[in-house]
Amino acid sequence: MLKKRFNDGHAFNDSNFYIVSGGPGAGKMTLLIELQKLSYAHAPEVARQIIQEQVSAGGDAVPWGDRHAYTQMMLQRSIEIYLQYTPAAQTTFSDRGIPDTLCYARLIGLTDSESIESACRQYRYAPIVFLAPEWREIYETDSERKQDFGEAIRTFALMSEVYRELGYETIEIPKLTPPERARFVLERLGRH
Repeated sequence: MLKKRFNDGHAFNDSNFYIVSGGPGAGKMTLLIELQKLSYAHAPEVARQIIQEQVSAGGDAVPWGDRHAYTQMMLQRSIEIYLQYTPAAQTTFSDRGIPDTLCYARLIGLTDSESIESACRQYRYAPIVFLAPEWREIYETDSERKQDFGEAIRTFALMSEVYRELGYETIEIPKLTPPERARFVLERLGRH
């Protein structure tokens, strides 16, 4: 059970907790490692953790198994990560965010997404979201990332749509070297 954080029912907006998201295999983790080298903390991605745990335990809550259970676990873990890292006293990055769960639910055609939409309204991040576009030259599949490149393209497009629909300003991260990408993000935030 998640701890109740905000009793007044109003959304909380953490202006120091920035999402880095986008399609699979677009270099998000590499960017976050670069930002970490510059002393910026980041919250981990929950999707890969869930897949690793489920595969290890022989569970079925994975994208190629029980997608509904996987989505519910993603939502719960994303909220837990949010609560763990907020309020952020200084600029902190999140490897994906709660709205990514909404994007995934729409991608797989899940019709009952009210609890996800409600969480997206209640738990707000900084108003700027950095999105890494699909990038064929660096895209690779692995034991947790089984999507083909076409799905990476669709995911990025839907991700952009979901974040804008939720009132976030999206900034596309250019296809540059990891240090240049980190510099781009920090410059957009006025932290150089």
